[in-house]
Amino acid sequence: MKPTASETLYERACQVLPGGVSRNTVFRTPHPFYADKASGCRVTDLEGVERIDFSNNMAALIHGHAHPAIVTAVSNQLHRGSAFTMATEAEVSFAEHLCNRSQAFDKIRFMNSGTEAVMAGLKAARAFTGRSKIAKVEGAYHGAYDYAEISQTASPANWGPPEQPSRVPVAIGTPQGVLDDVIVIPFNDRDTAVAILNRHAGEIAAILLDPMPHRVGLIPAERDFVHALRSWSDVNDAVFLFDEVITFRSTYEGAQAWFDVQPDLTALGKVIGGGFPVGALAGRDEIMRVFDPRQDEVPLPHSGTFSANPITMTAGRVAMELFDQAAVERLNALGDHARQAIREAIAEVGVGACVTGGGSLLRIHLKPESPTNYRSAYMSADEASRVKFLVDHLSDHGIMLINTCTAALSTAMTEAEINTLVGALRTGLIQLRGHI
Repeated sequence: MKPTASETLYERACQVLPGGVSRNTVFRTPHPFYADKASGCRVTDLEGVERIDFSNNMAALIHGHAHPAIVTAVSNQLHRGSAFTMATEAEVSFAEHLCNRSQAFDKIRFMNSGTEAVMAGLKAARAFTGRSKIAKVEGAYHGAYDYAEISQTASPANWGPPEQPSRVPVAIGTPQGVLDDVIVIPFNDRDTAVAILNRHAGEIAAILLDPMPHRVGLIPAERDFVHALRSWSDVNDAVFLFDEVITFRSTYEGAQAWFDVQPDLTALGKVIGGGFPVGALAGRDEIMRVFDPRQDEVPLPHSGTFSANPITMTAGRVAMELFDQAAVERLNALGDHARQAIREAIAEVGVGACVTGGGSLLRIHLKPESPTNYRSAYMSADEASRVKFLVDHLSDHGIMLINTCTAALSTAMTEAEINTLVGALRTGLIQLRGHI
């Protein structure tokens, strides 16, 4: 049988790319899907198969694919130049827009990924406080920076007691010094978290928190947990750093608006790039001053060849201007509808499953009750196999999800796409019934 276009391309890829891919999130057997084109909320692969895209490049495409206004603005800028060893008005205009979205954003500094944004936030906290240790939630993903990734893949074999979670490296070869400088706290357990933090008072530069961490189960943080961390930071002169790379889509001001607290710094990425690589760190002027090059001695020198390039700045500004209050409310209402419809489908089929999330994000768990932290969200090998079956089933029925069975909605979607998702999910759950 003649190989498919994707099989042929994957064979070529394996000759020049480790495992045939440049990011492990797109790897699948027998080969990755290869995109040919996309528009709105639908993407077509090399074999001509069209799927509704609920992945949206790992929650980065808030308006779906190839939005006409973004395409036009980027095309116009591309004719004027894509990158300069000069600042541009595009950078200033986008910074003004983002700072106007949140009272917590006095100043902003752009970079090229969410990983870089978190890294810059942690380094800024260290430069500001003169301390080295970082506190983070067990299981939370914050990108590929050594200090931010500790314990994101912890398992029952190595995660230690809940009152003192172990510091578990992700990558082989992680220096012991990195492990020593990271304090791991449980999610949504206020008293235990504060007790752990108290043992390191005077040493912690920053508390890093994602308000609805995907790998912890896509569960919103509890208000008293967030307020306790904010209070502890204030009392102990630590920087409270929110990772809103994923969750900034949740309200016009970001998920931090759910809690009536303001973080000192906020890491941003994904949706603010309008489909292009982006990261940003925003926050209090007093702390952001560590980047200011007008000082005789700059506490944190920071540059990047493509930071604040006018293509990303233009695409991001247009995307976020389109994602106004009305668009946010419409998309969140669609998210509420999706989660409720999925709950009804689960009840109708009669299986042990649940759905978590908030705003325009949702995650389906093959567990009878919603998890409350990383340990209860952890998937056994058997559960992971069933989740993979469900994701593959949905793919075969024209639905593309993130491989944890997570969906990120886009403004290109309507209730029709949600109904298609729920219908395909129902048939998948029926096939799994008796195994969950």
